[in-house]
Amino acid sequence: MTMSLSAELWPDVQPETARRLMLAGVESFAQRGYHATTTRDIASSAGMSPAALYVHFPSKAALLFAISRSGHEQALNLVQEAAESTDSPVEAMREIVERFVAWHARRHTVARVVQYELGALPEREYEIVADLRRGIERIVRDLVARGVEEGVFTATDPGTAARAVLSLGIDVARWYTDRSRKTPALLGKEYGQLALRMLGAAQS
Repeated sequence: MTMSLSAELWPDVQPETARRLMLAGVESFAQRGYHATTTRDIASSAGMSPAALYVHFPSKAALLFAISRSGHEQALNLVQEAAESTDSPVEAMREIVERFVAWHARRHTVARVVQYELGALPEREYEIVADLRRGIERIVRDLVARGVEEGVFTATDPGTAARAVLSLGIDVARWYTDRSRKTPALLGKEYGQLALRMLGAAQS
């Protein structure tokens, strides 16, 4: 990962030093796990002294929260835009899955930290992120329910179906690497087809 990538990942975060620390946090948490990572590890990876981290983040947990909240906000915006891109529940679901899966593949290191280190967040911060997750799930659940009402999906429980669809994308971050044979875009298209089959959508 490069500094230009940090700006791409967190364009709203200022100054650049804070973005460097977030990038170093992602790399350290992904490599060692949150609990095994020290603030010294993060600062060293960013080329700074440990004291520099506390200028921008009061604790290691605050850094994880910034990373996790940002990732979930990006995912929520992505899902919302995909859901509103068409009036067809089938095509909207296809768009959601394609974009959601591709994001988790393209940003697999960040996504792995965002999705799998949630349990390390303090209770208040966890609830903020959990609310963003519920927002994502709500969009997909409502879309499934609408598809069932319109007769284009056969899923019997929209809530369970929504969680299953989103789990497909989340799991990509666990195994995808830069050496994977399929591009994020191609993987997204394949998962889009799989999700529609799972929901019982008729496909041409």
